[in-house]
Amino acid sequence: MLTRLSIHDVVLIDRLDLDFQGFLSVLTGETGAGKSILLDALGLALGARGDSALIRSGATRAQVSAEFDVSPVHPGLALMEDRDLDAATPVILRRILGADGRSRAYVNDQPISIGFLSELGDTLAEIHGQHETRGLLNPTTHRTLLDVYGNHEKYLQKTSLTWSALEAARTAEHEARELLEAASRDQEFLRHAVTEIETFAPEPGEEASLADERRFLSSSAKLAQALISARESLERDGGIEGAISGALIALEKVRDDAGGRFDAAITALERASLESTEAFGEMNAIDGLNADPGKLSQVEDRLFGLRALARKYDVSPDDLADHGRTLAERLSAIDNSGATLEQLAQDTQSALKNYDGAANALSAARKKAASRLDKATMAELPPLKLEKAIFKTGLTPLDEADYGPFGHERVGFEITTNPGSEPGPLHRVASGGELARIMLALRVVLAGGGTVPTLIFDEVDAGISGATADAVGVRLAQLSADLQILVITHSPQVAARGAQHFRVAKQSDKKDTTTVVEHLNIDDRREEVARMLAGKDITPEARAAADKLLAAGGWYDRIGRKICARPIR
Repeated sequence: MLTRLSIHDVVLIDRLDLDFQGFLSVLTGETGAGKSILLDALGLALGARGDSALIRSGATRAQVSAEFDVSPVHPGLALMEDRDLDAATPVILRRILGADGRSRAYVNDQPISIGFLSELGDTLAEIHGQHETRGLLNPTTHRTLLDVYGNHEKYLQKTSLTWSALEAARTAEHEARELLEAASRDQEFLRHAVTEIETFAPEPGEEASLADERRFLSSSAKLAQALISARESLERDGGIEGAISGALIALEKVRDDAGGRFDAAITALERASLESTEAFGEMNAIDGLNADPGKLSQVEDRLFGLRALARKYDVSPDDLADHGRTLAERLSAIDNSGATLEQLAQDTQSALKNYDGAANALSAARKKAASRLDKATMAELPPLKLEKAIFKTGLTPLDEADYGPFGHERVGFEITTNPGSEPGPLHRVASGGELARIMLALRVVLAGGGTVPTLIFDEVDAGISGATADAVGVRLAQLSADLQILVITHSPQVAARGAQHFRVAKQSDKKDTTTVVEHLNIDDRREEVARMLAGKDITPEARAAADKLLAAGGWYDRIGRKICARPIR
């Protein structure tokens, strides 16, 4: 609820600090005293459009701050957390308006946009005035209010869950259909590619093997000539074997006389003799160097074909076989996708059936709740001098394309105050005073609905008096059992019902005129209510009538039971 309102340099207000309690607070004062300035200032703090004309003459800027005490689960705190703002309580909104018309906004001393200030303000307070189009007058809130009134939580939950399931099924079907269409366009290519790769039958590692074989075959003549040259070199001038044998014979003859000095050389010559014999054997064993020219051509055709096929499908030769299997799987998926798509389509239809069932149940519950709401609201209108008015909760079917997690229909509150006229949107049909009383009636019926903890009514009693004004006062007091209510009033019957009473007045000196606000005690309240009854000259009869109204005042719970016999001071 609103606990404090601070206003600096707004129109006739120099500096003003007001502290509010819960229940019903009334603000009274003579016409032109500045009551509407308070609403304009509060509107600035809640994100209303700023105008430099609101800045007090001689000041460079206007500043308003509004402090709200809210519960830990209030949706405004969630909005702040979503924007990484400090969601501490109390929530303090501050607005600074410059002479150039530019504004700055803050929440808990953290800068925010004016748009977010307005969004946050909508969760904290609701102003019902002659030109106010927020709160109950905003059609987007009507569906939620009806659902809260009808206690439709279980219907909403099921509708939302089945809608999510339907969206998931539609997405799966859509994606599968798109994949099938894309694949179908490539089907001929896939069949050709799979056949081509399977016919070629590539194997991993085949490229390296073919390259090695090609290198050998293309060099076979050169290799054969090198082998011949090696043999000739070893056989020239008696050959290496004869030379080694001669050296061994010469050393063996004098070995005993050398005293072991020739042993190492003799051993090496013996080893060389064995290895030279082995080398000759290896060279003689080499075969196949005179390759068939046709074999080289075959190897080259296979190697070049393998590389060309890999380039065609943009893969490495070693990955060609795996790529062929992948393409074959895609082709198989296309061949089998008809059955898959048919199953997905059946899943979508099943999900749609479930959603329609849940949404239809919600629609039926809304129709019943709308009927109850209409009857309850109509019962509230005659005591508020709206006996000719007709209130209706309109349920407008949506096009299927506009269905969503909240069901099949749009909800809108409608009214007509002229017999024979068709009901229309609230803010377009009723006049200022009528509209405020209609809002009051609705709020009484919807007590507890919505999340806004503070309601402000501007001259809800305009154009009425007597029993009708008293009925307005009773309903405001009744509503204040659940919500904080602030009302600007000219009616003594309404003023007497307040838990708090503020008097707004002008104060002038030779230099300046300012608006001041005084929190009245019970004696001052008596004088103010008497003034509202009698005018400038307060008579004993007016004071007696004021005493009677105050004695009948106090506030009420939501079903009309009096909680306090006298106003809370």
